[in-house]
Amino acid sequence: MLILTLNCGSSSLKCQLYDEASNKIIAKAAADRIGLSGAVISVKSDNGEITVKDKIITDHKEAIESILKCFKDSAVLKDINEIEAAGHRIVHGGDLFQKSTLIDESVIQQIESISHLAPLHNPANILGIRVLQKILPNISHVAVFDTAFHSSIPEKAYRYAVCDEWYSKYKVRRYGFHGSSHLYVSKRTAKMLGKPASECNMIILHVGNGASITAVENGLSVDTSMGMTPLEGLIMGTRCGDIDASVPAFITKMTGKCIEEVDEILYKKSGLLGITGKYSDRRDIEANMETDKLCKMAVDMECYRLKKYIGSYMAVLNKVDALSFTGGVGENSSLIREKTLENLEYLGIEIDKEKNRNLKRGVEIEISASSSKIKVFVIPTDEEIVLTEDVIAVLNGKYKDHSSYSYSFL
Repeated sequence: MLILTLNCGSSSLKCQLYDEASNKIIAKAAADRIGLSGAVISVKSDNGEITVKDKIITDHKEAIESILKCFKDSAVLKDINEIEAAGHRIVHGGDLFQKSTLIDESVIQQIESISHLAPLHNPANILGIRVLQKILPNISHVAVFDTAFHSSIPEKAYRYAVCDEWYSKYKVRRYGFHGSSHLYVSKRTAKMLGKPASECNMIILHVGNGASITAVENGLSVDTSMGMTPLEGLIMGTRCGDIDASVPAFITKMTGKCIEEVDEILYKKSGLLGITGKYSDRRDIEANMETDKLCKMAVDMECYRLKKYIGSYMAVLNKVDALSFTGGVGENSSLIREKTLENLEYLGIEIDKEKNRNLKRGVEIEISASSSKIKVFVIPTDEEIVLTEDVIAVLNGKYKDHSSYSYSFL
């Protein structure tokens, strides 16, 4: 079976082509600046790389068609009808979807009904489904939800202390995101511990431009830092994370800005960018720490927030077997890892600084010291393999939920 997986953003699209028979990714592709000037399409495969710059891509339909043409031009495909199934990453499943699901019209309508919970993401995700259904009308489509991994969080953890009507009528509650990443890394962490995930308690730190941390008990998510939206929790590249809930109302009163403008600032002009005034990329921030006190402050604040969440989740879990770092920053910044975990020896967490600073990128590795009671790992995430294997399992009728399915990476 040849499977195309799709991740649609508002002006971007990422996809990959997976051959089940050879158990191999045969091509990856991306389209950026859809609907904007200077659009770029890039395709990578064993046959080489194709990059098309400054192309006018008016919409997602044209982007998908252009990528499929690139697949043919690079001899990845002879005919697009070789594709037999498609998987779609859906950011928000609300409380309607607790697992990956075969897509039909009723599923699309349900996803549309909760698009107000993720107005920047779900409409684009739905658009990707609609477009690919028109291009490849005879194949099966599967939805894989970012929120599904966190559907095991108990009510005491996902409810907010607000009036019940907000919850019952408007579904205001914690949902959590980065689900496929937390799923993959938690399973790989258990593998490195040499135990089934169902016997492991762990804390997973997905630190990238977006960042979240999850408490995993006996292989199941029991709490996570992101909330109803991806704005809550850790300090991120451009998102503020946790703040006093009255701040938006205060700023609207003081500045005259409308709530939509304030929301835009909290999402796109806050976090590390807000602190430094210049940078959202940790590489830029680390490179300027010695000469720019705001860059140093940004690192201190980010690691302090990470440390606070680790402490709170250790209290929730009681017993912790491992902590695992993943995501672009979690995998590649030895500084963030070291500062986050410094002075936690009394909690049983101690890293080998030499291993931490000299690890080889792109490989799974333990960086805990021999004296550490809790193991510390760096594990590169692979959300795409989760997406692909969920598609296969759903279509083969073997998928119940992530806790009972035997992924290839276990």
